[in-house]
Amino acid sequence: MRTHVSFTAGGVRCAGYLYLPADSGPAPCVVLCHGFSGTMDRLFDYAERFAAAGFAALVFDYRSFGESDGEPRQLPDLDGQLADIRAAVAFVRGQQRVDPDKVLLWGNSLGGAHVITVAASDSRIAAVVAQIPFNGFPKQVEGRSTGDTVKLLGAICWDALRGKLGLRPYYIPMVGHPGELAVAATPEAEQHIQTLTGGQKTLWRNSIAPRALLRMMRYRPAAERLTCPLLVCAAAEDRETPVETSRALADRAANGELRVYPGTHFTFYTDPTLRDQVVADQIDFYRSATGE
Repeated sequence: MRTHVSFTAGGVRCAGYLYLPADSGPAPCVVLCHGFSGTMDRLFDYAERFAAAGFAALVFDYRSFGESDGEPRQLPDLDGQLADIRAAVAFVRGQQRVDPDKVLLWGNSLGGAHVITVAASDSRIAAVVAQIPFNGFPKQVEGRSTGDTVKLLGAICWDALRGKLGLRPYYIPMVGHPGELAVAATPEAEQHIQTLTGGQKTLWRNSIAPRALLRMMRYRPAAERLTCPLLVCAAAEDRETPVETSRALADRAANGELRVYPGTHFTFYTDPTLRDQVVADQIDFYRSATGE
């Protein structure tokens, strides 16, 4: 069963969907958190799989994205996103069909960093899955020239200045081809866009206010303060969130585990067979953590 829901974080309405399992009793609940420019519709399949396995699941859009309120649009506010996740946790803990002491966090890419950060300050979180998690930018982005990097840094600084002046953001594409001004400019640009849209009408927009990348340069998830079990799922050929940065998160956590799967940053979305295996592993991990 899926219900459209909303909750408020810092005065901003966040929209989402709550999935409930067939059993009628209070169930563990997975709160799913998307990445830097993502939207909740790319996580529906994960939520359905968790619900089929007996978990409740909540997907939602961060403020300024998708169906949620918030202005300016397409502006990743990292502190705001952390507040949104904490509000989502409080929301599910108030649901009759959810066991408030068995709330589980699941995050992808930047969301993977966020769920570690939130759980590090909430001892009631039962377990965390961080899938291809952000843990700092790689020192060298494959295929990006020095000139391209300078152009991107210029766009970031210009957008940050516009923010200080209260002006409309300077938007750039999230995904573009090599040589284009975009956050991710790769030879597989079209494939990545297909991955993010599912090849159909979607909440996702290929537009972003790049000022948030300044904050990300200094942002690291506090894995060393995490007390609950942590499962980090990495992709062997990931260039955006390399395996070594994912391994560092698992190593810093008191009860961390790393699992590496074949593929790239986007393979978890595009390869159904791999996703079957990854989600099965995540369900087993959550069951072990909650005693279900």
